[in-house]
Amino acid sequence: MASVLYFADTRFPIERANGLQTMATCQALAARGHDVTLVTRPDSAPLPRDPFEFYGLPRVEGLTLDTVPSSSRLRARRLRFLAAALAMTVRRGSSVIVYTRDLGLAALLLRLPASRRPRLVYESHGLAPVVVAERAKMLGSKTPPPNASRLARLDRQERLVWTRAAAYVTLTAALADDLAGRFGPRPEVFVVPDGAQMSSVEPEAGGLAASPAIVGYAGHLYPWKGVDVLVRALALTRDARGLIVGGHPGESDLDRVRKLIDAMDLGSRIEITGLVRPSEVAGRLRAASILVLPNTTSATSERYTSPLKLFEYLSLGRPIVASDFAAIREVLTDGETGLLVPADNPEALARAIERISRDRTLAAKLARGAIGLAPQYTWHERARRLEDVLATAARR
Repeated sequence: MASVLYFADTRFPIERANGLQTMATCQALAARGHDVTLVTRPDSAPLPRDPFEFYGLPRVEGLTLDTVPSSSRLRARRLRFLAAALAMTVRRGSSVIVYTRDLGLAALLLRLPASRRPRLVYESHGLAPVVVAERAKMLGSKTPPPNASRLARLDRQERLVWTRAAAYVTLTAALADDLAGRFGPRPEVFVVPDGAQMSSVEPEAGGLAASPAIVGYAGHLYPWKGVDVLVRALALTRDARGLIVGGHPGESDLDRVRKLIDAMDLGSRIEITGLVRPSEVAGRLRAASILVLPNTTSATSERYTSPLKLFEYLSLGRPIVASDFAAIREVLTDGETGLLVPADNPEALARAIERISRDRTLAAKLARGAIGLAPQYTWHERARRLEDVLATAARR
């Protein structure tokens, strides 16, 4: 079994999906017998929260949670984490496999002399220059566009890590293809999608017959997540209702979505829960009769995303409607395990919602198809796939 040092430079636990993904991956690896140390920054909540309880995951003996002291200043905080990660890596030496999705940290560690270089596994969630540039465009005036020197630096880091990492993980085959096309082929590339905890719901036991239909979405309200498209689609249906599980009170996205709901006079038909603990999301979604993933067009959505909400949806016994992207087609088959619709198209999303609402046979078929996929996308299955990655890194 492997000894793994997993670095995540984030306050912990954190409400965003990256926190759940990190914790669940580490917990599942430890549950399979590996010795995992997860290194993060401390929780910033007034009363520190227990990550196992926050994410609804059982405690496991092989997982150790460690923290690096933080700082109120961003640059000092980052330098402190990098220095601590470097020291821990050098101290543990060849006895440990380093695992991270932090590009800057990975590039730093892989610049060490070959004799001191760690056996590092890098998990890519997207080409950093593309993601950063797209994020700035999607946020508009809130975020200034990245300058050319920053994009060039990110590209150099991506190339270095692609070349030197002992093993390389991507969430989608499309992302692996893009990396190979940009930097050339390399061995030891593994496509390992995200996962979810299994639910015990059966399709016929849930709200497939809800009338009017209740259309559920879980996640953040960033513009590229497509919640605005969902709201506009609901306005085009006869009487479908919306259930949005999420909405951070400290971010402007919640206000933007509420204003759109008010402008379309949908306040009586759409419920926004606000932030809920990750462990409570599935319970909230059981009130829905249809689940949607309405991401808008971007390289991140089209080719890089492996959305946790999709895998959580699979086991909930509900039909799924999702944007028709290459990354989503790696999981869903149109008409069998979900309905795929053109992105950025409220009319198409509304038609899919109405079609499922009218056709109980189709709704049950899609729900059964989704549940049939669910065992392939659990955190336990993800950890099992990652064991090949760890074995490859150990041989290096």
